[in-house]
Amino acid sequence: MRGRHLLSPLLSPLAYPKPPSSRLAPRRVASHRTVAPPPAARRAPLSEPDVGISRFASALPGFRGALKKRYSDFVVHEVALDGSLVRLTSFDLPDGECVDAKEGGMDEAQALESFRLLCGDADCEALRGFLERVSEGGDSDVSPIILSADADKTHRSEVHDFFKRNFEALLTDTVEHSDGIQRCIRVRLKPGRRERRDVDGRGRNRKGTGSSGWRDDKPFDSRGSIIWPDHLGKFIRFHLYKENKDTQEALGKIGKMLGLQPRSFGFAGTKDKRAVTTQQVTVFKVQASRLVALNSKLIGIKVGDFSYVKEGLALGQLMGNRFTITLRSVVTESEDVIKAALDGLITNGFINYYGLQVQ
Repeated sequence: MRGRHLLSPLLSPLAYPKPPSSRLAPRRVASHRTVAPPPAARRAPLSEPDVGISRFASALPGFRGALKKRYSDFVVHEVALDGSLVRLTSFDLPDGECVDAKEGGMDEAQALESFRLLCGDADCEALRGFLERVSEGGDSDVSPIILSADADKTHRSEVHDFFKRNFEALLTDTVEHSDGIQRCIRVRLKPGRRERRDVDGRGRNRKGTGSSGWRDDKPFDSRGSIIWPDHLGKFIRFHLYKENKDTQEALGKIGKMLGLQPRSFGFAGTKDKRAVTTQQVTVFKVQASRLVALNSKLIGIKVGDFSYVKEGLALGQLMGNRFTITLRSVVTESEDVIKAALDGLITNGFINYYGLQVQ
């Protein structure tokens, strides 16, 4: 009986004590708290039949195999608008490549040594430090540098030309001292990179002179822009070969090495990541010599088959893609089943399902 007496309040609502009289009950302040609704039942993951993937192109028996067991099992060649298959066949510079671009291909160490002879030790070390900060990936925090005072206009012109030939990712212009007499050369990253600007506590630009007395608030002029030959198209088109990387990742690496934003590149379509792919890419006013120099530094990426064209590529400007697929660990009753399936594929084609596209 005692056990029954103890359990009865849990079994019957009538056993709970009645609330006290409203006359004796304390006043309650209305609560505005929102009561969260009960969690919705978790939806079951979609299956292929849920999205209409339920039909076959033929009634032939199937077989099993492993797709993309290795990234090299899936090879994609883009088919260009003219019907040609995009392959990487050459690293040669195009016939229209200007002579200066070939002669300006010295590496960074050689260029710095030449700059030392041209401008002296102090300016060389300043430039070396600037390049190191850029290479560390902190380009958004790299301020322009100002070289030593130079009253010789002819020498300043030689310095400007030197940067155009050897450091195409950098631009130079001439600035003056606050006394309006002395002049020197300022070096910065080319347009498209964000320069760090000194700001005060309110986030506003501070203009004026630094501790050195050089004015750094003067707008940059355009003398550092690339002088592009009239006989060349303003876009360089090249073939991008990549392994186990998607298109954006590969172009991001190339862009970082060239000092370009990923959006600077044009391409007809994104290619698979877990694959070996070749496709066309275009970029505005970049010399082929700069691109081919990257091949020794890139891993799993190569560029070649260069040509200058008038217009850049846009999404959809291709005829299609050619796939070369390797199936591994094939399980089947007999080779006749595989042969019949391949004959059916040739005869009937296939339904181009894209899969579940799970994010």
